[in-house]
Amino acid sequence: MKDRTARALFGIVVYDGVEPIDIGGTVGVISMAKRVLPAIDSVTIAEKAGPIELAGGLTIIAPYGFVNAPACDVAIVCGGPGWRRETENSVMLDFLRHPPALQVASVCTGAMILGAAGILDGCMATTRRTSVGSEATSPLSELTSLAPNARGQAAAIVDDAIVTGGGVSLAIDATLYLIGTIFGDSAREDVARVIEYDRAYEANKAALGHVRAERAVAF
Repeated sequence: MKDRTARALFGIVVYDGVEPIDIGGTVGVISMAKRVLPAIDSVTIAEKAGPIELAGGLTIIAPYGFVNAPACDVAIVCGGPGWRRETENSVMLDFLRHPPALQVASVCTGAMILGAAGILDGCMATTRRTSVGSEATSPLSELTSLAPNARGQAAAIVDDAIVTGGGVSLAIDATLYLIGTIFGDSAREDVARVIEYDRAYEANKAALGHVRAERAVAF
């Protein structure tokens, strides 16, 4: 575990069509975490640096592209309706196979992109459990079509060397969990209190479960 004063950098991997809530649940949580962990930080990383149009029309600016992405403690792949395109984007998949990060993780349908990259082979993993809009099936039920050797789990968080978070607002839970793997449970609990999410974190854990394999990696 790192000391609370130690530096930790989260790389948030984005693409056109990411859900804004996944930005709030990753970048937003890390921003608030600075009140407890002064040297924690995040950077957004896209295939190319520049504007990224999120689902719903909001545009953000990614300061880093894949070619100049900084070394990170964790690279978190966000979810959103653009995931289907990204599962066929060889540039994205190659980047995720060799990211400049000690660990790769996902929130929501970001797991589908990890699955397409082969990163979830042999692992338990989770993603959004319900279908929405025109989807015929849920992403969780589709996961094995992209990653035949993965084992889908209906859970808030699955940690099987790769950390995957469940759907939509569970991006907050997954980011908090990752903070805990780096700085310890006490730091995670303090960050959760700062964002007034401590009760929600425990409620989601009780209702949906956290699945952690013995081979899960701690910092």
